[in-house]
Amino acid sequence: MGMNKIILKIFILFSFIFLFLISGTRIYLNSIDVPIYDFKLAYNFILNRNEISQYENLNQLLGFSENDKLLIIHADDLGLSRSVNELSLKALDSNYVNSASIMMPTPEVKEVAKYFIKNPTLDIGLHLTVTAEWENYKWDGISSKDSIPSMIDEYGNFHEKKKNFIKNAKPEEVRIELQSQIDYAKSLGIIPSHIDSHEGALFFSPEIFKVYLEIAEKNNLPAFVPRELSPHFDKNFPKPKNLVIVEKLYMANKGIEFKNWENYYHSVIKELKPGLNEIIVHLGTDDEELKDITSNRVAFGSKWRNLDYEIISSSKFRSLLKENNIKLVNWTQIKKIIYPN
Repeated sequence: MGMNKIILKIFILFSFIFLFLISGTRIYLNSIDVPIYDFKLAYNFILNRNEISQYENLNQLLGFSENDKLLIIHADDLGLSRSVNELSLKALDSNYVNSASIMMPTPEVKEVAKYFIKNPTLDIGLHLTVTAEWENYKWDGISSKDSIPSMIDEYGNFHEKKKNFIKNAKPEEVRIELQSQIDYAKSLGIIPSHIDSHEGALFFSPEIFKVYLEIAEKNNLPAFVPRELSPHFDKNFPKPKNLVIVEKLYMANKGIEFKNWENYYHSVIKELKPGLNEIIVHLGTDDEELKDITSNRVAFGSKWRNLDYEIISSSKFRSLLKENNIKLVNWTQIKKIIYPN
């Protein structure tokens, strides 16, 4: 009887530790805006398991040496507003950025489509969108709401929070919506160079991440996948043959004060390593339209976006690219390698 009590106490203790680890892991991941609810995936993310190989000879296929530092400078969120479109397209025209992606459910997409038709060599991908994060500025899907009910909140919009999307969205409904966004882009005359994910919302559920990659393969489009996402892959879910990995992703975050914004971007350029890297910027004017849309929020707000533009368009930033022998590449070039036909 005494031994049984000891075994029971040990069992209760280990059960408590296990539950503590699970809840602690979820709290930590939520605190850094990584809402992962699959325990195995969360465990792999925390351990930073990323032992996967790059697309073979990628640097050489792009026309560079193995030791060259390749960089995509990418603007997110086209279609969000007129000022986001204005500065993003200006940045593309001026080669301040060499890639961008458009949010198909947002109100100003047709302006981008018209511009693309006149400038078909622009590298514009699809910023696949399944959340509507702004408090007073909402959208829903391209698909009918009846076909994607798990993706729609009680107000008829996409879920505001990524965690609500991940908890509620059914993978097959996500597949319907992602394909609808691609089809809608093509119907407007846009020839996408690649796909990526608004807010990274498609990256935190194993089932939804698989849908994202399957949609990319079905449509012969490169999928943006930074090395940080490699914990998804294992023997049961091997890395797809045609997947190019972004070795290092850089993006300003809430922990960087505006006064240090320039230093952050300059340090990124100076510290780039060989292989494929990507800087993601969010551009826009610090005007009343964008202030209203972003509810005066600091993160990805109007001042944030205007600062991003000021820095990447500066002569100092451009000089640093040359001084550090950075080779600019884009998703159109990668697409031609992966899907040559």
